Amino acid sequence: MLPDPTPPQPLSFRRLALVGTGSLGVAFLPFWLNWLRGTHPELEVRVILTRSARRFVAPEAVSAILGREVELDDWDGGVGHVELAEWCDAVAVHPATVHFIARYAQGLADTPLLLALQCTPAPVALAPSLPPGALEHSPTLREHLALLRHRGVAVAAPQRGRSAAGSGAADVAAPLMTLLPMLEERMGADDAAPLPVPDRS
Repeated sequence: MLPDPTPPQPLSFRRLALVGTGSLGVAFLPFWLNWLRGTHPELEVRVILTRSARRFVAPEAVSAILGREVELDDWDGGVGHVELAEWCDAVAVHPATVHFIARYAQGLADTPLLLALQCTPAPVALAPSLPPGALEHSPTLREHLALLRHRGVAVAAPQRGRSAAGSGAADVAAPLMTLLPMLEERMGADDAAPLPVPDRS
């Protein structure tokens, strides 16, 4: 899907963490970075790539467009979880694989990125990229997506497209432009507020 030529609405947030996970759709990340630069030049963007994302997009190529180093989701010299959680105004996961969705929904924090997502007060939006049949036949996936929505995570409905293996229709990630108004809507929204912290006194 090509970007809408209509001028985008201005955003209230200024610092966006853009996460790419290991779906073939992450290969389009350079295109979306160029789009962001043209439509929202005021936006400060940091890109974090998971280990599996690096199979489909070269960090060096993304860094050249971004104008800063891509951050890697590694404990050894990768993204700093505390700093990232405090820095970002909003987080967009584009695309989000079934594996990433499952780990995030289960509250895992075995990488610095996942730990940052569990701790940040910033709104999070994700665009699932799913193999053929996953949404229809995996109750576990549907439960994970429902759980994330319940926690205030914005989930963009995937769009019908071709699977990476060419074996038929798949649910590909919605365009990045879809996530920005979803994040904007959640800025300061009640459903994005953190749960009350138990009194341990």
